[in-house]
Amino acid sequence: MLRRPATAGRQCRQAARPHIHLHHPARRRYASVTSLDHLPQPGDTLHGFTLKRRKHVPELQLTALHLEHDKSGAEHLHVARDDKNNVFSIAFKTNPPDHTGLPHILEHVTLCGSERYPVRDPFFKMLPRTLSNFMNAFTSSDYTSYPFATTNPQDFKNLMSVYADATLHPLLGPSDFAQEGWRIGPENPQQAIAGSDPSQAKNPLIFKGVVYNEMKGQMSDNSYLYYIRFQEHMFPAINNSGGDPQRMTDLTHPRLTSYHAAHYHPSNARLFTYGDMPVEQHLRDLSSYLDGFERKKPPNDIKEPAVIEGGPKYVVVKGPFDNLVDANMQHKTSTSWILGDTSNILETFSLGIISSLLLDGYGSPMYRALIEAGLGSDFSPNTGFDSSSKRGIFSVGLSGVKTDAVPSVKDAIHKTLQDVYDKGFDQSKIDGLLHQLELGLKHKTANFGMALMQRIQPGWFNGVDPFDALKWDEVVTDFKAALAGGRYLENLLQKFLLNDNTLTFTMEPSASYRTDQDAEESSRLREKIAETSARLGSEKQALEHFQKQELALVELQQEAQDRNVEKLPTLHVRDIPRQMEMKPTRDVGLKDVQVQWRAAPTNGLTYFRAINTFEGLSAELRMYMPLFTDAIMRLGTRSQSMEQLEDLIKLKTGGVRSSYHTSNSPNDIDSASEGLLLSGYALDRNVPAMYELLRTLLLETDFDGPQVESHLRQLLQGDAGDAVNRISGSGHAYARRFAESGLTPQGRLSEQIAGLTQVKLSAQLASRSPEEGLGDVVAKLKAIQQFAITRGSGLRAAITCGPESVDANTTMLQKFVDSLPVRPSASPSAGTSVDISPGRKILFPLPFQVYHSALALRTVPYTHPTSATFQILAQLLTHKHLHGEIREKGGAYGGGAYAKGLGGLFGFYSYRDPDPVNSMKIMNDALEFATQRHWSEREIEEAKLSVFQGLDAPESVSEEGMTRFLSGVTDEMQQRHREQLLDVQAKDVSAAAEAYKTKVKDEGVQVVLGEQADWVTSQGDWIVRELGVSSSVEAES
Repeated sequence: MLRRPATAGRQCRQAARPHIHLHHPARRRYASVTSLDHLPQPGDTLHGFTLKRRKHVPELQLTALHLEHDKSGAEHLHVARDDKNNVFSIAFKTNPPDHTGLPHILEHVTLCGSERYPVRDPFFKMLPRTLSNFMNAFTSSDYTSYPFATTNPQDFKNLMSVYADATLHPLLGPSDFAQEGWRIGPENPQQAIAGSDPSQAKNPLIFKGVVYNEMKGQMSDNSYLYYIRFQEHMFPAINNSGGDPQRMTDLTHPRLTSYHAAHYHPSNARLFTYGDMPVEQHLRDLSSYLDGFERKKPPNDIKEPAVIEGGPKYVVVKGPFDNLVDANMQHKTSTSWILGDTSNILETFSLGIISSLLLDGYGSPMYRALIEAGLGSDFSPNTGFDSSSKRGIFSVGLSGVKTDAVPSVKDAIHKTLQDVYDKGFDQSKIDGLLHQLELGLKHKTANFGMALMQRIQPGWFNGVDPFDALKWDEVVTDFKAALAGGRYLENLLQKFLLNDNTLTFTMEPSASYRTDQDAEESSRLREKIAETSARLGSEKQALEHFQKQELALVELQQEAQDRNVEKLPTLHVRDIPRQMEMKPTRDVGLKDVQVQWRAAPTNGLTYFRAINTFEGLSAELRMYMPLFTDAIMRLGTRSQSMEQLEDLIKLKTGGVRSSYHTSNSPNDIDSASEGLLLSGYALDRNVPAMYELLRTLLLETDFDGPQVESHLRQLLQGDAGDAVNRISGSGHAYARRFAESGLTPQGRLSEQIAGLTQVKLSAQLASRSPEEGLGDVVAKLKAIQQFAITRGSGLRAAITCGPESVDANTTMLQKFVDSLPVRPSASPSAGTSVDISPGRKILFPLPFQVYHSALALRTVPYTHPTSATFQILAQLLTHKHLHGEIREKGGAYGGGAYAKGLGGLFGFYSYRDPDPVNSMKIMNDALEFATQRHWSEREIEEAKLSVFQGLDAPESVSEEGMTRFLSGVTDEMQQRHREQLLDVQAKDVSAAAEAYKTKVKDEGVQVVLGEQADWVTSQGDWIVRELGVSSSVEAES
């Protein structure tokens, strides 16, 4: 998986926060695990490791040990903490030598078999043999990491063994390189298998490969494309680690193996372990993997960014045209500065604070000066403070910029920085950020260890002491002391940003960009074929060579599908408790409001949720719910600006939000509820302030102010400007959602709120001219405000707090409810709908080089016994059929089956797929495959393990009891469903597949997103639906 360093996010709501914010503590009981009395002393040697130093961090309830393996030189950081969700990672410094994506392809090929586990794709074969709650691999810009997390000690040992052997002793076979990296082969291997004419007329040769198609899809994301092109100019010494498809086909298998030999050595590695398992056990196991290596000098040079001290530099590149955005608002431009060495922890922390003060929120200086001023629709993808490399980078820019406004963006940025320096930073805003960090310490999350690893690794590979990344009290104390000296932040701003040693990077639209890409790929393919023709003697021989090569790979993929799989370690169903872990809740009536209480240790925090259920909500108003929930966080009230409200939110809460909520009845697919979901958390003492903020935002937001239409237009343009990128990144999810919309009421509601239908509406509204106005939109938002939050039988709440705070919270909640208006009667009105019916085939033409597809059909409610069977069937088809057919043979980045127990839906999907026709055929035939397959007991067991990975994943305290509250699935229902899952047998799976195999073709809905190719016309039964701003949204009478 390709991973991009996090910067400020593309909307002001996601602007950069101080990067130390990732620290979240877990349970309080830490003495037995983290006590220095029970841990090795510096200088001690254990199992071939020497402890170099240790550090106890009481505010994070952990103790860190920094060790080195004496023989191989591997560094190891162990973080002892009373947390059963143990984490492991082995990572290597992997500076990419070119743009071929060598580190990324190596990450994939490494996981395709090793000396101890000569299994085809042991990584994917392990997925159904584990109870891990996280298991993946990441290629970052200059390092590659292989992490997992699990609560089961034996599972931890199993996965560590597989990961260590995969990275240190991989097979790296040529066929794995061809499958995962790139190759040339017939577009449809099934035709080749059938023995059709090897000519290119009906089955042309194309570039194939999992990573190749992944990166074609990634490059279809305009935001990623902008970011990666910016990185190429800001960090020319660090090439594109993910790989540019135009360069990937230059990579050879020998270069891959030699790169592995040089870089995947323990001397170049960073090992990380976390949790409550004894460090001695980890060291014993790790030594068995590392003792076979001798220490050597690693190729871990740290790259520096470009030199821009000589004055401003300007770079302009071409990019794709976005059909969902105004034709004159297609430019992206940003200005960037190189800051200090990130090993200076206090300075880096302080620059993170400055970034947040400049960018975070609608009242921030940069938002007001750039977006509110109308220079662009959203922040550029690289906006924010990036401290993941040796030197920090600060960037500010905009997307959706008009051609003639591009120069004004940089001018506005410089002017804003100067104004901020002259006026100084507001102390209350600094206090608000520090309060957010304090709450971050108290807020318990289930993924603390994984977040900590991801925070430490980038700096660790770039000269930052990993112990410095664990500092909290020290850094904050030093920061406050520096702040007390006067104009500390202003002086830092002057030092780094009040100059023109900048890189201004602009991407301008090209209407021919996509066609130019296609032409380049075609030309490159012809050159590769010509090279092979010259080598073999003729084009015919070259075509036969590529076809035989593809057939040989398909044969190997089929023959080796389950070879040696018994060598992989595994857990068993007996490792899954039959009884679920209960998190007791109690229901109490508060006048006519039902309240669910969960009393648990929360470190002095109270978590609040409420759902105001709507009855008879019209489709017209429903479609505007996302804009309403955005608008109340943007517009302010008659007496308070949004900037003032944002300051209060930061000073008094850990965040408040509202969103549309819908859920199926667990007993009836055709029964769905909807409403407004409110949430927030705060220190116990600040709960009244949290309630007042929620009440103010919902009831007092001013929809009559002079800037309302302007601000709404900015929200809409920002949403529309990022729509294609969101779809590109999660196209299969959009395809699934649209397919499901024709099958159940809840599916239809979800599509209107968060699907392609919502994208289309946002694009249409964003394209309106100021002369057309948004008066009708404002009227709908005001109508929603009248019933968004009311007291009455439709309102229910959930509180999670410490036992000592229940009484006080009862009183505070009662006051909040009493302050709400009485529920009015809502009258439905005509509105938009989704024009779709089961059995339809729909294509949405979008400018992607690869496709996303889905097929969905309706099944049974959650409480029906067969619901559990469908969940097992989905895992069986994914791991035993669809992964091999769609990904390995078909070259898609991914594909599988899914079952929505609560939604009563079953289906299939593929993403970043070069051949949707082949994938859709595989999906349509999948249940027939399932009826003919003899499922072994071991396969059934693996499917159950896969299901329980998610079912039994650790929960943050704030999430305890939420399944019951949000969906109505009681503990008794969950326990019964759990038993049904554990009791599923092979005959049940076959019976379910048999009962539904004809329904796939008769009742299933198929949706594909991507370019409109010849197959759409030739098949004749596909409906093409446009998302462009010129289209109109259907209305029901």
